[in-house]
Amino acid sequence: MKITRRFFASLLIAVTPLLLSGARTSGDDSKPSQYFAFIGTYTSKTDSKGIYSFHFDVATGRLTAMVLAATTPDPSFLTVAGNEKYFYAVNELSEFDEKKSGAVTSYSLDRKSGKLTQMNQVPSGGADPCYISFDQNGKYLLVANYTGGSVSVFPVASDGRIGAASAFVQHTGSGPNKERQEGHTHHYIAASADNRFVFVVDLGLDEVLVYRFDPAEGSLTPNDPPFAKLAPGAGPRHLAFHPNGKFAYVLNEVNSTVTAFTYDSKNGSFSTLQTLSTIPKDFTAHNDTAEIVVHPSGKFLYASNRGRDSIAEFAIDPAKGTLTLAGDFSTQGKTPRNFALDPTGKFLLVANQESNNIVVFRIDQSTGALTATGQVAQVPAPVDIVFVPAK
Repeated sequence: MKITRRFFASLLIAVTPLLLSGARTSGDDSKPSQYFAFIGTYTSKTDSKGIYSFHFDVATGRLTAMVLAATTPDPSFLTVAGNEKYFYAVNELSEFDEKKSGAVTSYSLDRKSGKLTQMNQVPSGGADPCYISFDQNGKYLLVANYTGGSVSVFPVASDGRIGAASAFVQHTGSGPNKERQEGHTHHYIAASADNRFVFVVDLGLDEVLVYRFDPAEGSLTPNDPPFAKLAPGAGPRHLAFHPNGKFAYVLNEVNSTVTAFTYDSKNGSFSTLQTLSTIPKDFTAHNDTAEIVVHPSGKFLYASNRGRDSIAEFAIDPAKGTLTLAGDFSTQGKTPRNFALDPTGKFLLVANQESNNIVVFRIDQSTGALTATGQVAQVPAPVDIVFVPAK
């Protein structure tokens, strides 16, 4: 299976390997100890200029030497090509090129400096694109347009440039929560491990939409069954798979829950196991969930709470796939919009959007508990974190 950053991040960890010349290694010369941590940000109403990069040491958990990698508007979510030569971002805009659309931008990646050089930019097909991932063959970019209520598929040429869309699907409808579910709102799109299906998480309709994916043509066709249903008003946001591929977990933004499913890879269907809250019973203030990640060991699941400003940890039953709440850890910042595990699975980095910082936590490999390392990096309005090995 070739790297698909977004799905691989959900299924295992958000990383791609690339060596740093002259860097120390931890007992294995084939494994780098130095990475770039690229940070997507919001530039609107902040002093952010675009995409930033840090050096990240997987031995110490230190973030150092922030640089502006690329100047671009609202580059919220990011992904990197499997060959690690090219880099991509969605520009979460409501209007682009005189259209009610955001944009998708391609970059060449300098493996030594962490700088990005723009190659081309295309309309995303709908307003406010907020998620981007590769199919498993690394030939197509999958883009979810949030307020546009649509998804697009773009072929990627051998030189890394983005081509004209090979598929576009516009959705209609609404959910029971009139304030949050006035229409289709997509926050996630990714291909299945076998590249036969594409999953779209629809906050507006309380569904995980399932499409059959043609990797030769880059086309989408509704699956049978066409979706997995969440509770009315749940507002699903992101999806994460267990490393064994048998279980899937959907984070519900509106009602602050996580739903566990069994997954049938033969027909792309989901069966509900359980739903648990991500916040304590005595927490009564407003809360929205944001990111969900399964640890590569398959033993732990993490979800971020915006409002409580915490990371909820769940233990995973390896046989049943069910969850048990195991911890609730302050993010030491405000509005943890995203977090990512480092390439070793030893550290968890939280992007606190409204406190403008990245906070590093060490993961206890036995219990999954998080302990702050004291490493805090300042970056304006961080949204997404992507690791790329440095050269």
